[in-house]
Amino acid sequence: MADRANRGKQNNVIQLERKAPPRINIGLVIFGFVFIQMLIYLITFLNTNHVERHEVREGSLMVSNVYTGIALREEMVVTNPSAGYVNFYIYDGERTAVGDLVYTVDETGRLEVGNSGQFEESKLSDQELREFRSEIISYMHGFDDKSFDTVYDFKRQLKNTVAKISNANLLNNIEELSTNDVINYCYAPQTGIVSYWTDGYEGTSPADLTEKDFEKKDYDKKQIVADEVVEKEAPIYKICTSEIWHLVIPIEEERGKALEEDGYVKVRFQKNQYESWGATKLIYGTDGKTYLDLEFNNSMVTFAADRFLDVQLILEEETGLKIPLTAIVEKEFFLLEEPYLIDEGQKGKRTVIRQCYLEDGTISTERLSVGVYSHDETTGKYYVDATLLNTGDILHQLDNQTTDVVRERATLIGVYNINKGYADFREISILYQNEEYAIVKSGTEYGLKVYDYIVLNADSVKDQQFINK
Repeated sequence: MADRANRGKQNNVIQLERKAPPRINIGLVIFGFVFIQMLIYLITFLNTNHVERHEVREGSLMVSNVYTGIALREEMVVTNPSAGYVNFYIYDGERTAVGDLVYTVDETGRLEVGNSGQFEESKLSDQELREFRSEIISYMHGFDDKSFDTVYDFKRQLKNTVAKISNANLLNNIEELSTNDVINYCYAPQTGIVSYWTDGYEGTSPADLTEKDFEKKDYDKKQIVADEVVEKEAPIYKICTSEIWHLVIPIEEERGKALEEDGYVKVRFQKNQYESWGATKLIYGTDGKTYLDLEFNNSMVTFAADRFLDVQLILEEETGLKIPLTAIVEKEFFLLEEPYLIDEGQKGKRTVIRQCYLEDGTISTERLSVGVYSHDETTGKYYVDATLLNTGDILHQLDNQTTDVVRERATLIGVYNINKGYADFREISILYQNEEYAIVKSGTEYGLKVYDYIVLNADSVKDQQFINK
């Protein structure tokens, strides 16, 4: 009985199943860890001020040396004594002597060029044919399809040349005309080169020019054409009385100063590729702009028909350290005299003795190591880092009681060198620059060397900031 009861109890026992411990997914754990790491890196990256570096290399710049200048000459404008039809006897661009017959004025209009009914046909000599050919070839070489209006100037010039040739025959037979005709003979008052056009620049000096004078859109060149009526007292021609002439070009002040110091510059005229040397002088216009006055003592007659000339300055190509303009920054410094700076053999550093006060109010001195970034050989003063000193600080000389007050400031142009892992200012001396790069001197005491690393964008860092490589 007891056994049966025990068996019944045993049958009523319910065994519970044991749950297996949860399995860890190693792949998911690794993925989660990597994801968190990437998220932290991304957040750090987005909140970090990124500094891009640039390696300094030697190079050169393609600087545009082509300028448009205004030609100024000693030009004497001659006016017409009486109204009438004019006939020329001197070529445009030909030299005349005092007393030579330049033109006649026909008040009746009976003198007509090409009137073959009265005079025999004009024939061109070999010399005249050569002059025609020279004019045509010269125009072809200087033609620019962007300045098509020069075609009309060339047409009028050829017409005047034809008229001059025909008028030579006309002049030989002028006595056959009726005595009732009124012919005025006009002679050259001075020797020089004759030009049959005016534009209002006659009598202008280089210092009178302004930026507006170089705008061609308002330029008005008035050609005087043979066989047309010219009013009384109207300009009829002009005489260029001197071989010395000037070409004035707008120029950057720094480049103008450098060229003025050189004294002369070689120039290539774009019109005919002719090269000449011009004496240089920097001038300041009434508008405050800077211009380079190029003075020539030859080739005046070659360009006597031109007011605007495109020229190329033939300069030696400057080479040096090529720096992006984005890397250039301006920084302010204190100026200190040499006796107040102690050289203790640490490159780029000097020690100053500054007056200070102790806690009890006693006057004392302290030594400070300050960075030196440049030296002005003219004044003998050093450019010293302004972060440790303050305006009004009193400095002492080492061996005597002489003192000076820190107050004078000046700025330097430079870049941030990061060779040592922090933004260290270095002075640069710019030779030339264009819209993207500057060429600076190499080998300067406080400057850069080839293969130095600098901050590409100077606005992205602060002075002495540590740079993560």
